[in-house]
This record gives sequence, structure tokens and C-alpha cells, in this order.
Amino acid sequence: MQGINVVGTWKLISVKADNSKGDVIYPYGEDAFGILMYDANGYMYTLLMRRGRSKFVSGEMWSGTSEELKEAFEGFDAYCGTYELDIENGKVTHHVEGARFPNWEGTDQQRFFELSDDRLVIKTVPIPSFGTEWVVSLIWDRVV
Repeated sequence: MQGINVVGTWKLISVKADNSKGDVIYPYGEDAFGILMYDANGYMYTLLMRRGRSKFVSGEMWSGTSEELKEAFEGFDAYCGTYELDIENGKVTHHVEGARFPNWEGTDQQRFFELSDDRLVIKTVPIPSFGTEWVVSLIWDRVV
């Protein structure tokens, strides 16, 4: 894996989650939108979202109904911080400083990665949810 360079901006191609039972879900829909950025100084951020989320009827950011807020929150994810690459083992660790999910703030989120030309595949470690463990796979194409 010599010459690995993840620095740049990446656009999401797909995101899905699989479990050991063979179930597959698309947490942000099958046409999710996302951006991932790694800079040369060791900082990163990522944003994922479901396309077509409903607009708030009030038109005001802080005045959504409970249902509007729930849909907006569940259809969106973002976090940022610093990162470290372990090229030998194909791992990247995100040191989370800020996140939509408050439980991630101050944690290290380990991911496995494969880089081929301008395509980056990132997989999570198994994540417990809905009574089973899921591995989330994200495919990114380099933009810059």
C-alpha cells in the first residue's frame, strides 16, 4: 500500500449496512449524498444525508415540529476532527471532535479502507444496532 494518499475531497457514491444474517439497509437511502474531506494537516470532516428530506413547514431552522426534527436528524450525519492512517493495516482512525451524534464526541472511530486510483472504500468495525451488528460500507470517488 505504498504511495497511499487520501488527502483531498471525496464524493459519496453509495452507503449501505450489512449484518451477518444477510440483511442490507441503506441508512441514508439508495441515492444518499455525502462529502468526505481529508487535508494534508491531519484534519477531516464528513457529511452524509438522505436526499429529499422534507422541508420545515414554518421555513424556520429552529421551529420544526417534532416529526420534522426527527426526520431531519435521522436523515443526516456529520462529524469532524483529526485523522491518522495506518497504511500497513489498511486502517484510518478518526479522532472525533464534533459530531451530530453526541456520543461520538471525544472518541476514536476506527475504519478500514481500500484505495484504488480515485476510488476509496471505507468500512466500519461492526456497530451494534437493532439487536445485531452492522458493518457500514461507504464508496467514495475523489473530486479533488
